[in-house]
Amino acid sequence: MSLSRRTFLVVAGGTGLAATLADCGLESSPGQTAELLRSEVPLPEAFKVPLPIPPVKKPVRTESGADHYRVVQRKASLEILPGLRTEVQGYEGLFPGPTFDVRSGRTTVIEQVNQLDVPTVVHLHGGHTPAASDGWPLDLLLPNGGHHHDHMQMSGGDQKTGSRTYTYPNTQRAAALWYHDHRMDYTAPQVYRGLFGMHLIRDDEEDALPLPRGDREIPLLIADRAFAADGSFRYPAAKDGPGVESAYMEGVVGDVVLVNGAPWPVLEVAAARYRFRILNASNARRYELALDPGQPLVQIGSDGGLLGTPVEHASLVIAPAERFDVIVDFSKYQPGTEVTLLNKLGKDRTGQVMRFRVTAHASDDTSIPSKLSSYAEVREPAGVVRRKWAFRRGDAGGHQGWTINGKPFDPDVMQAEVKLDQYEVWSFVTDVHHPVHVHLAPFQVLRRGGKKPGPYDGGWKDTVDIRPAEVVEVLVRFTAHKGKYLIHCHNLEHEDMAMMAAFRTT
Repeated sequence: MSLSRRTFLVVAGGTGLAATLADCGLESSPGQTAELLRSEVPLPEAFKVPLPIPPVKKPVRTESGADHYRVVQRKASLEILPGLRTEVQGYEGLFPGPTFDVRSGRTTVIEQVNQLDVPTVVHLHGGHTPAASDGWPLDLLLPNGGHHHDHMQMSGGDQKTGSRTYTYPNTQRAAALWYHDHRMDYTAPQVYRGLFGMHLIRDDEEDALPLPRGDREIPLLIADRAFAADGSFRYPAAKDGPGVESAYMEGVVGDVVLVNGAPWPVLEVAAARYRFRILNASNARRYELALDPGQPLVQIGSDGGLLGTPVEHASLVIAPAERFDVIVDFSKYQPGTEVTLLNKLGKDRTGQVMRFRVTAHASDDTSIPSKLSSYAEVREPAGVVRRKWAFRRGDAGGHQGWTINGKPFDPDVMQAEVKLDQYEVWSFVTDVHHPVHVHLAPFQVLRRGGKKPGPYDGGWKDTVDIRPAEVVEVLVRFTAHKGKYLIHCHNLEHEDMAMMAAFRTT
């Protein structure tokens, strides 16, 4: 059933949503569902600091079939804005955390050590992961000694103190995954303060392609933040428990755009092809990325790995938690050219992301094959189970947050029992913007608004951007792992204010 905008507003008016929607900009342009939080310090000049590249994490030991790592979650004081210090909560004290670069089918075992003063939970986003290592939001890792100021004992989780081991089989295609905190009610502030990083999986199919690699394959983790007068991260946490101040329940967007932890950085590039693994690590901000002077962004992969064939985009809309794998051919520019990565959804300073400075001609033996992978769309089978997931502002039972199917998150309630190895069609229905993320399995977008998928919907996805009053239908199949998993909105303020639902695979 497709809802026209008018019908939707009538329905919404009956549920107290109409006023909200007017405020949130219910229109066809892909804007924001969020409130701007301004920094209390002067914003730094753009394109003055070099783009940092997060270090690749090295295993502490390697066995047949498995690599073992140890990561310490700790505070650190970093110079993010020139001349100021910012305290981060980071994996290894880094912002963002180190990159894992691993092989498909080879197990990654990570001991996470919590030296912070808050409980944490790690989720490998996009991972085909057993339930015990997926990052159930109550499977808390408590700090050593238990000194933490905002932890309430909650039942139903597997709690550990000091350290916890997560096991990732990596039984999936080559893809750019990421890892981040997933603690119940506090994901947004903990990711905002630094608990996120990249997890790249590689395989033989991808290795055989003549794509840019080495120092011409670069992760771009884009995240907006606001800063307080003393240089600390500014975040409008609620004073009396989880979530944010009511003025920010739509989501928090900051006025400083960081890439790999640096404000509006600059990268010197040769006049050659580069591969960028782009992640939107923002809590709530959506970006429309474009190059100036113009040049297409050639998409070769999405959340779940390579597309079947490349897709050219003049601009690319990317919602929180989505990843796009793109090639930019800088040989189209003369050496000396400065190329700016714009955000066409931003205003003023947030309208720019970073800059590339083309230095010199260079040899380049790469190419973009017309066939990238064996990826093929799966046809929608007849007679599949269909489920609807409605993402809406909460007004039931005094719940002031966000809901799925009219219910705030309850870890004891399974909203679906899903059989393994069977395709299902899931419909996601929204009131305002919601980037919807499904744990454990990737999906293919079948229809958007009753029509064909949108320009950014290709390939296997694990997060899909859904605009106001829109219905997106996806085809999903869960395999291998039985247990409790989640579907939720990846606007992290919405997630913390209960826009999450549990399902069980059987």
